[in-house]
Amino acid sequence: MAVRAVIGRGATASATARRFAEDGDEVRLISRSGGGPEHPGVERIVLDAHRTEDLTEAIQGAATVFNCAATPYHTWPESMPVLFGSILTATERAGADYVMLGNLYGYRQTAGMITERTPMEPHTRKGKVRAELWHQAKAAHDAGRLRATEVRAGQFIGAGAVSAFNILVEPHVLKGELALVHGNPDTVHSFTYIEDVAAALVAVARGEEAWGRAWHAPMITATVREVAARFAELRGAPEPRLEEFTERELTLLGFTDPLWNEFREMGFMCDRPFIADDTDMRETFGLKASQLDEALAGM
Repeated sequence: MAVRAVIGRGATASATARRFAEDGDEVRLISRSGGGPEHPGVERIVLDAHRTEDLTEAIQGAATVFNCAATPYHTWPESMPVLFGSILTATERAGADYVMLGNLYGYRQTAGMITERTPMEPHTRKGKVRAELWHQAKAAHDAGRLRATEVRAGQFIGAGAVSAFNILVEPHVLKGELALVHGNPDTVHSFTYIEDVAAALVAVARGEEAWGRAWHAPMITATVREVAARFAELRGAPEPRLEEFTERELTLLGFTDPLWNEFREMGFMCDRPFIADDTDMRETFGLKASQLDEALAGM
């Protein structure tokens, strides 16, 4: 039995904690709210991960620290480096391995498939932040201060996921309403089911070959319209109606919530195909993406 520290309280953090607990590991789930699954193997700890000294104490004895934390989307450039710096420092001091949950923002648009060997040459603010957070963890690994790896997920789908699909599409499809989406609803994307991400995080933590590089989580390749149509069928909802946000609509919404202003810079991932290859994950750890129906079943 090993001790695992999971930082964050979102759907992926909770699924990861539950998987380890069900396998008999001792899990410390750390968040400011103290939320997460109720399980005898999961200790939910109320702690702000910015408090480096307290966090170091909380993760003492852990074999692995999983950074599934996030800050408000529109504050990433300012807030993510501070939070992740605290978590990385605490993990080094505790002598634990470090597993980051990442995404695909650090890549540019390419004509072909994106692999883990595609250069990280971000041209957006949030992409630059994500790339730099990984570079810092990789530098610590290369210097021998800890062992680090990152699992990069596509757009989340699944129960409890916080993603463009769950926010913009799901509730409107259920009501039979028009759903406005960011980007072309008929272009192909890489989606990742919450449970598949958790399975990938567990797998890399247990694999000696995982360290010092990043891995793509299992990917479901589909268009937003295809995912919406299948979701509607499973829930007995009318055929979805999807249209793309206009610039004017996004601008007006931006006056009500800064979140909407953040959609623009990531438009390159939405208006043309943006597909990540998960071959390395399949061939190294034997993990493949779940069927779309499984990912949508609990939503």
